[in-house]
Amino acid sequence: MSVSTPTEDKVRVMVVDDSAVIRGLLSRVLESDSRIRIVASVSNGEIALASLSREQIDVAVLDIEMPVMDGLTALPKMVALKPNLQVIMASTLTRSNAEISMKALRLGAADYIAKPSSSSELHSADDFKRDLVQKVLALAAAKRPLPSAASPTPAAPRLQTKPVGSPQKISLRVATVHVPQAIAIASSTGGPQALLEVIGNLKDNLKQPVLITQHMPATFTALLAEHISRTTDMPCREASHGEIVQGGTIYVAPGGRHMEVVEKLGQMSIRLTDDPPENFCRPAADPMFRSLAKAYGRRLCAIVLTGMGSDGMEGARAIVAAGGTVIAQDQETSVVWGMPGAVATAGLCSAVMPLSEIAPYIRNLAMRPAA
Repeated sequence: MSVSTPTEDKVRVMVVDDSAVIRGLLSRVLESDSRIRIVASVSNGEIALASLSREQIDVAVLDIEMPVMDGLTALPKMVALKPNLQVIMASTLTRSNAEISMKALRLGAADYIAKPSSSSELHSADDFKRDLVQKVLALAAAKRPLPSAASPTPAAPRLQTKPVGSPQKISLRVATVHVPQAIAIASSTGGPQALLEVIGNLKDNLKQPVLITQHMPATFTALLAEHISRTTDMPCREASHGEIVQGGTIYVAPGGRHMEVVEKLGQMSIRLTDDPPENFCRPAADPMFRSLAKAYGRRLCAIVLTGMGSDGMEGARAIVAAGGTVIAQDQETSVVWGMPGAVATAGLCSAVMPLSEIAPYIRNLAMRPAA
């Protein structure tokens, strides 16, 4: 017999989209999880602001293109009105919408999701439905504990989110930290903002290549690489299959493909694969970490930034086994302490630190004289 979840314990969600059909579909997808309740379903940003004044809302799913007041105009007003509100931008996958979504992240949105281009596609988009539910729950859990689901989806991964209250105790590894020949970064929810801060504060050019896996669809990863390029003097681009890894260059895993590094004739090269998703993600951090552990061994430094789930944890085990170094963003500065929390609480990290301290750490480590 299932146990109902008290209404006041549920995650309170507002759906904002000018299409009544899409609003209905999104609402049904979200309320299929017993921990979620739709408290408002509105057609534009102006009505969303009015609803925020009346209702207690934890998470808003906000469309970009709407009449009267669009999502980008409404977003800063919504965050100003309710600073603790978590906002997920929802848009179809075009470059224009990707640009707007990236701007929205800088204006206070916590995350984004690429929605199917039509209601018929949305009906059958199981990955989208699962991702939407998981993002809503993860962001809500960063604010307050979630109730247990009465009937959780069997395929849904167990969420690891930033707990409310005292930080979790972690055990750091006592390990020799080597000057790296390569630097790897994994991130997800909250990752674009964190990446821009870390890369932007590296300041001095590094001799090492930097390889990034951020959970994003293809249009977004190309745009992310462009944004990163503007924050640093280091060249940054989406990785291409077969290209030789160059020092002082930043490579972003393309959306929809895993990025690995393999050694060929004494040179490191990029390998992009269409292997099945890992941790429901492609690109995923685990394949990148595993390949880098094999390629660079103890001369690898991996950083795990904010993100939901536990992608990167098994790859971090391979890095540690090879003698490499793993560090994680701390709980307090993570949007969601899932990925970094997983590696930190598994005892795989040599350091766990605030976001602002990561760039100086990387710079000091990378620029030390080689032992």
